[in-house]
Amino acid sequence: MRAIVVVPTYNERENLEQLVEKIQCHASDLHVLIVDDNSPDGTGDIADELSRKYPGKLFVLHRQKKEGLGRAYVAGFKHVLMKDYDIILQMDADLSHNPSHIHSFRQQIRDCDLVLGSRYLRGISVVNWDFKRLLLSKMASKYVRLITGMPFTDTTGGFKCWRREALELVGLEDVLSIGYLFQVEMTYKAYRKGLKTLEVPIIFIERDLGRSKISWAIIWESFWGVLKLRLKY
Repeated sequence: MRAIVVVPTYNERENLEQLVEKIQCHASDLHVLIVDDNSPDGTGDIADELSRKYPGKLFVLHRQKKEGLGRAYVAGFKHVLMKDYDIILQMDADLSHNPSHIHSFRQQIRDCDLVLGSRYLRGISVVNWDFKRLLLSKMASKYVRLITGMPFTDTTGGFKCWRREALELVGLEDVLSIGYLFQVEMTYKAYRKGLKTLEVPIIFIERDLGRSKISWAIIWESFWGVLKLRLKY
């Protein structure tokens, strides 16, 4: 099955090349689509250089401005759905998602519609988070489960693998979320559609280089956004 991974970027010049190299190491047949939101640090230029280094395997979608993670993913997903890919993965560009897990995702997607990478399926598999960050993440997942009824151990993660048919079924035209709430919304849409979803354990490693995009404004938006999702779906 032909597979591609969608990687949104904004100011990730310090991590992007290393990420692509690791993807090539662990999944050399996997195509890559980098969706860059006009990063002022030149991430888009590095992406273009990588596309020339890996012709026919790595592609770049340049967007005019930063509009949020959700909008970047929607653009990327729509782009790849116009091609003949069977499997679509998604992951962060900051090396927090280890490409070594890709093999497990691709094995499990053969028997389900959506595979979620979970930081909490086997205890806590997070590296370099302080207690406050870990507590916030755990509380967020519990809050999402309480409001939505989803049974998954990690409801806010962004390392996922979709069957093409599943991504088409949940739909992209009516996505509500602009920012990180997108991760919750897409999983919830799949859950409400009754799609077969499986969790696999991953080890999440906090970024070494660059700056985290998480802010209190994003957290607050997500808090109210989960309630909106419950009412919408």
